[in-house]
Amino acid sequence: MTLKPSQIQAILNTKREEFATFTQETWQQLQQYRAALTHLSPQGEKELHKLLMNQPTDVGARLLEPLSLAADGVIASKLAWQNREQSLAWVRDRLTGITTFAVDGSQIYPGKDLSIPIALVQIGWFENLHLPTGGFEKDIEVDVMTPSDLQIGHAGTPVDRRVNMRRFEMETQRLVQYMKEHANATDCLVFLDGSLVATFAEAFEPKGRQFYVRCLLELLRTSKKYQVPLVAYIDTSYAQDLTVMLRTLFKLPESQSIHDAQLIGRFMEWGDRTPLFLCQRSGILSDYEDQRNQVTFAYLKTTREGYPARLEMPVWMYEAGLTDRVIDWVRGEVIIGSGYPYVIETADQTAVLQADDRQAFYRILQDWADQEDLDLRFSRKMVSKVRRR
Repeated sequence: MTLKPSQIQAILNTKREEFATFTQETWQQLQQYRAALTHLSPQGEKELHKLLMNQPTDVGARLLEPLSLAADGVIASKLAWQNREQSLAWVRDRLTGITTFAVDGSQIYPGKDLSIPIALVQIGWFENLHLPTGGFEKDIEVDVMTPSDLQIGHAGTPVDRRVNMRRFEMETQRLVQYMKEHANATDCLVFLDGSLVATFAEAFEPKGRQFYVRCLLELLRTSKKYQVPLVAYIDTSYAQDLTVMLRTLFKLPESQSIHDAQLIGRFMEWGDRTPLFLCQRSGILSDYEDQRNQVTFAYLKTTREGYPARLEMPVWMYEAGLTDRVIDWVRGEVIIGSGYPYVIETADQTAVLQADDRQAFYRILQDWADQEDLDLRFSRKMVSKVRRR
């Protein structure tokens, strides 16, 4: 049956006060936090460093960059153009000769249509040379996961999560391989679509948690060893590192509903960014060994409306003086992609598996199983679909 709008409307009406109370409390707390942002200005820099000096490593964030150009935690870009042609001319000035690279993935999970559990993982990558003459590479890599890979019959990690883990491993390994092939290429920028801080894995069992940490540590160490700039791009971030820092330093009320992007976004115009901070989040970073204090972050306004995106980078890039240059490269990719990095968007389009790909995969499986005389049975529904297509 379809939804009954009248019932939903009635329930919402009875619970209106709960929503109103939550909104009012959050708004009041948000004003307190935003007032504390005045300390992220030249006048408050000395006090800020003094307060941070005696804080533990899980203070949320530590200021790296000087605040000489910041006001309320925002460094204005002062970038404005009359039309798209002017913005693209700025991009050409910044990105010509700069190679950008990104990887994304897709998967077909095991299902009830097959008698044997099988999964398909595909990653796709896009390399853009940003040359007047053109030049790019798109390609894919696939892996088929067997019952042994999926550890069918073993307790522990759910099967779908094992598929996700293999996808993540393939994505990060491709980025690692690319950086090794482009050692010392400071005219190159590698994008990770997601965070360098695996907080999402804290809910997993220890083995799964360590798997994600291990993949990200290799990424961080490779970027530093081979001196290839790396940016983790999080389009919609609910991180609270800056919020936790302000709460800790200025004794603000605890709030789980206020996040950094929401806090800072009001003061930002397109292209503006925050100063660079060292991530000092509690939890998963305690497993990061020598990389525990090696992840920096900033927020960058990439659209006229909405919250800013979060950028994470290895600390060596700040120490090498690459921050401003690399963030300009990110701005350029966002302009080309009309609000989202073009290189990540294209990698996603390259990697994605459509419904037709799923049917093609099953046809290949069926033909191969018949050839090898394997007892691989398809559901009647799947056989019908494969035959029709």
